[in-house]
Amino acid sequence: MKYLAILGRQPKISLAELESIFGAAEQIGDSLAVFESNDAPDINRFGSVLKFAEQLDVSPLDFLSSKDGGKIVFGISDYSHGANTYKTNNEALKLKKILARHGIKSRALQNKAAVLSTATSHHNQLSEKTNHFELIKVDKTWWNVIGVQNITSYAKRDQVRPARDAKVGMLPPKLAQILINLCGNLSEKSVVLDPFCGTGVVLQEALLMGYTPYGTDLSERMVEYSKKNLNWIATEKNLTNQSTYAKMKLCVGDARDFDWSEKIDAVACETYLGSPMSKPPVEIKLKEEKQGCSAIILGFLKNLAKQVKSGTPVVIAVPAWLRENGSYSRLNMLDEIEKLGYNLIRFKNVSQKDLIYHREGQIVAREIIVLRKK
Repeated sequence: MKYLAILGRQPKISLAELESIFGAAEQIGDSLAVFESNDAPDINRFGSVLKFAEQLDVSPLDFLSSKDGGKIVFGISDYSHGANTYKTNNEALKLKKILARHGIKSRALQNKAAVLSTATSHHNQLSEKTNHFELIKVDKTWWNVIGVQNITSYAKRDQVRPARDAKVGMLPPKLAQILINLCGNLSEKSVVLDPFCGTGVVLQEALLMGYTPYGTDLSERMVEYSKKNLNWIATEKNLTNQSTYAKMKLCVGDARDFDWSEKIDAVACETYLGSPMSKPPVEIKLKEEKQGCSAIILGFLKNLAKQVKSGTPVVIAVPAWLRENGSYSRLNMLDEIEKLGYNLIRFKNVSQKDLIYHREGQIVAREIIVLRKK
């Protein structure tokens, strides 16, 4: 079946995430992509996608008229060329009036823009509650939203975890999901290793996705934080009786020489990002940071290469630093990485320079590198 994805603020990363799971995704607009899948995509597993929708084979009127169960609440998002707020609201009101003539009670949400924001869709429970719908128009094609990014759940997993440490950086749960998904279609209960586990965000998301978390970190305190956070999320989501939780493993160890004793199906991690910064570093400081980070990352990859089998996906986030002109300076270590026994995965219509995950004005960003063991 054909599906539509509303892409996040960095659409190229969204495309790479979709391609990793569904094999191909075609971008049809600045924030739109279409793909095919035998199974409906689960929005809760995708960190960079705002909404998923399925294509309608009937008109919006016929679709809404076929729904039983009381008053209908619906909104329209129009991504068509030339769409505007007035046209979208007018179309919604016309549809509401026609439904009324058919004896169907409805409430049409009024837009503040041509498309409904993720927050509006989520808080109105569009696609989540019976008879609550969001219809998307793209020129002459209509789609029904089947999943909206749960911003409330992300905020809770990020901010309510019992063990947090801003000094070691705050890895967003969305980015953790992206890193895991870029590993490709993993089988259920696959062991996902994070050798720089920190407070356990990647491990937390791996557990929620049905994988077995395996984490190591140089700091004993970070390993304890990971344990607390994994126990918390497992209790919150009623996962304490699942085998993926029972088999998870956490150890203290340096990623450059640690001997991972368990089978490893995939590696997803944020590596060492260097010193925290509040402004772009001067050149001499940047050079020092690059040397220090490169030594740790290459040492880790060299050690890992001896312990994983051919074809194992290895997805890492490495630092990139904001410069005064607004660009990001990268480590440029891909040639050295490939010499260690890895192949760089390249995506259709997505270049390596597109894989910089950052907020506006963020000093230390993350460059995502997707590898496979040779």
